[in-house]
Amino acid sequence: MIRVVVASLSSAVENAIRSSACIEIAGRIDADQLSSAELSGDVLLIEATDALDHDWQALADLPIPVVLLLDSADSGPIDSALRSGIRGVLSGDATAQEIESALYAANAGLVVTTPAALAELLPAAQPFTEELVAEELAEPLSERELQVLDLLAEGLSNKLLAHRLNISEHTVKTHVASIFAKLGASSRTEAVSKAIRRGLVML
Repeated sequence: MIRVVVASLSSAVENAIRSSACIEIAGRIDADQLSSAELSGDVLLIEATDALDHDWQALADLPIPVVLLLDSADSGPIDSALRSGIRGVLSGDATAQEIESALYAANAGLVVTTPAALAELLPAAQPFTEELVAEELAEPLSERELQVLDLLAEGLSNKLLAHRLNISEHTVKTHVASIFAKLGASSRTEAVSKAIRRGLVML
């Protein structure tokens, strides 16, 4: 369970994250009161609207990691926010699943944004494709194993992973063991690291 403090969220976004069995709304706060607030949750989720002054550094200096829902399609604010230390920047139309994944990633100390934003920020980077990755592996990962791998990257335990995919913990362990074997990894951390390098996981 991840405890989320929300700031200036629309009712649609708040209702979307409430639908997750793995998220608890720990509190609400106005965006203009953040500097003086006592934040008791794990992650702060805030919608960055025109009313926000875009003081990214002040947000990054808060005692808990921050995930922004940013309406702007311009890569400039996204770049500035990430460079200031904000853990996650998503588009304002992000799905509940994307927001949940970003919250878990931020809580785990990772940085997350959208593939489109990343493509703009790193225009020279050569994109990976699952087809290219599959050629490098002696045995490609199945669709289910890729789903498990994505959740491993979020730091979910076997129990939470089983709940998310509606499968048994025994089945989860079987998939994890298969992923380790195919990637040549001996731990979750190593498996995720190798998967990121191959382009199988995007954080």
